[in-house]
Amino acid sequence: MERGRTLGIVGESGSGKSVTSLAIMGLHRTSTTKRGGTTVSGTIRLDGEDLVSASPGRVRTLRGSKMAMIFQDPLTALHPFYTVGAQISEAYRVHNRVSKQVARKRAIDLLRRVGIPQPTVRVDDYPHQFSGGMRQRAMIAMALSCDPELLIADEPTTALDVTVQAQILDLIMDLQSEFGSAVIIITHDLGVVAEVSDDVLVMYAGRVAETGSAADVFRQPGHPYAWGLLGSMPRLDVARVDRLRPIRGTPPSLINVPSGCPFHPRCGYPEQVGGDRCQTEVPLLRETGPAHRVACHLTRAKQQEIWKQLAPGSAAKPGATAEPGADGDAAPAATAEPGQDVTGVEAS
Repeated sequence: MERGRTLGIVGESGSGKSVTSLAIMGLHRTSTTKRGGTTVSGTIRLDGEDLVSASPGRVRTLRGSKMAMIFQDPLTALHPFYTVGAQISEAYRVHNRVSKQVARKRAIDLLRRVGIPQPTVRVDDYPHQFSGGMRQRAMIAMALSCDPELLIADEPTTALDVTVQAQILDLIMDLQSEFGSAVIIITHDLGVVAEVSDDVLVMYAGRVAETGSAADVFRQPGHPYAWGLLGSMPRLDVARVDRLRPIRGTPPSLINVPSGCPFHPRCGYPEQVGGDRCQTEVPLLRETGPAHRVACHLTRAKQQEIWKQLAPGSAAKPGATAEPGADGDAAPAATAEPGQDVTGVEAS
């Protein structure tokens, strides 16, 4: 990621979105004894510095100062026994040698900047005295207390009404433009991603299914899972001529991931690939356009043909060849073209 840009990570629950963000922040319980824990391998680089091989002390130093996270549930992320101002001040004092008075002024200033009314009074309130939207704003203030270079927002608009959602997103974008931070937004809401993201990463079963610019992923998606996500959402800009198409089946357990392409048990296009490649061969993340990569065995021509019929507002009839699982006038099976593996990181 580059400073000033926003990456949206989407996928169903259990696809690995939050796990990835926790790995970046170094918040997994690592395996230090035989009793278990999380084993993290591979590389995660922040400004060229590897976080996986760094000591816990070094990661603690970077956490908050150079990278910060807005957690999914602010009610459980904020400590109920301490005031909101005390928690923001503590985060600031950990990375800055300042007095309590200076940290308190910083907390009041941050609460004012994130839109908390009467910050000089509310700074001494406890989390239960804040509404859901105000708690989320307080979490944003805490995360931005040290002007981090990377901000991870894990479902920042969960359980908020649409008006407050818009305010929170506008706030994050305004603060990003002010501090020049790189922002990762993890969400289930594709509308949020389309509104604020420069780039999109679609995850499935702990792997990258598709990644590219927001324009490419929304206008010319190449992975059947991305088609399913877009096809299952209502649209206001096109006339609805058919019922929404849900993705059949459920996400797999990451303890027992299907062989080959992890999406193949729910996919309607293995026959168009030919043979048993979908069941036996893990697809490589291949370039399908400038900075657009898709992990699928379908050829790019076949992907474009199918999406042309599936795209909202298309003239395709219900049950056409592009419909998952339909036979009809299906085109001859095609073998995926060999592609170069462009995955730059291998991690488990």
